[in-house]
Amino acid sequence: MSALAKLKMDTTAARLDGVTLPQAAAWSNAARADALARVQDMGLPTKRDEYWKYTDPTSLTALDAASAAVFDTDEVPLFDAVDRVRIVFVDGVFDAAASDDLQAEGLEIARLSDAMDTDIHWAKDLYGVLEARGQKPVARPLAALNTALATDGVVIRATAKVAKPVNLIYLHEDETSDAILHNLVKVEAGAEITLLETGPAAARFSKALEVDVAEGGAFHHVRVQGRDHERRAVTHCFARIDADSTFKSFTLTFNGVLTRNECVLEIIGDDATAHVAGACVGDGRDFHHDDTVFVTHDALNGESRQVFKKVLRNGATGVFQGKILVKEGAQKTDGYQISQSLLLDDDSQFLAKPELEIYADDVACSHGSTSGAIDETALFYLRSRGVPHDLARNLLTLSFLAEALDEIADETLAEELRDRIEAWLDRHS
Repeated sequence: MSALAKLKMDTTAARLDGVTLPQAAAWSNAARADALARVQDMGLPTKRDEYWKYTDPTSLTALDAASAAVFDTDEVPLFDAVDRVRIVFVDGVFDAAASDDLQAEGLEIARLSDAMDTDIHWAKDLYGVLEARGQKPVARPLAALNTALATDGVVIRATAKVAKPVNLIYLHEDETSDAILHNLVKVEAGAEITLLETGPAAARFSKALEVDVAEGGAFHHVRVQGRDHERRAVTHCFARIDADSTFKSFTLTFNGVLTRNECVLEIIGDDATAHVAGACVGDGRDFHHDDTVFVTHDALNGESRQVFKKVLRNGATGVFQGKILVKEGAQKTDGYQISQSLLLDDDSQFLAKPELEIYADDVACSHGSTSGAIDETALFYLRSRGVPHDLARNLLTLSFLAEALDEIADETLAEELRDRIEAWLDRHS
């Protein structure tokens, strides 16, 4: 046995020692057992794995979560002025008293545990299914571990164009909380829904989101992670996108010791669109932020965009690993990928691994990755016109992040996030 294989075996055995799978309806028990078998077969990740070489997963695979101080703020809650359906979790546990009524026109919402206790439920055809599909060609064992162990979350089915966004609010109150949530979203043909996710969630947070967008459907996703300084999180989003449908996801990250966001998108229908974007602002050597994306084109005339921007200072680290796979026959594919970092000092670093793998001959695919400092010419221009140094730098930083924020379809939501970024930059000037 190789040293790496033994390390993976030992890591996996230590994490699964004494684990008992939750029990519910027969189909959910089978899904969890299959997921656990995937974990045992793949082994949990180590830093010697190819897709983890830039990020140390030790704190994510350890049996116990490291403590994280609760971050107190007097800021108005995000999206407080938006008319939305609020679903609240406190340290990974659904809080019915703090949540709105789980009913809205064109929506079916249930708690994951309730769905998994039901013998016949649409979740049977989705729970763990997209996660399992997303294990090839790159293994994602932490996602399988989530499927095996998650007992809470929500299942959402959109049957029409839903007027109100659904806001999943993740509150952190216990310094040692270790939360595992699994959410499902099924967008029926011609339906449309916006999902908002906000909050730090827990000291250590594992979350999986599986999204199935049927023909002509649309899914909009805006997520804000933060702002606890000591939290650790690993998230996975798996999506299956059918013909003439739209998937758009944007993530903004503040603070945190370690954040790993994985997004695995599969375009299976002709003329579909899939956009995934992100922005992060990090300060300090304890900040490590990793975006890992894999987009598969398996249909005609598909469009995908990956747009990721990171602002790093005082020794912060940013990582981007993005791939576009165009399968044979997926002609007329338009794939775009850009990852850029703005390094505000000489101590921070950005590690990037962009990839293209193309088996069709009539495509337009591109990728690019850059790192750089503030444009001194632009800074001088603003200073020469009376703009103070810190304000000038913040304006240029906001301009740098603009392309990622432009991926948010709702301008009201985008403007609120711009305001939050500006406030963060002001505090850290």
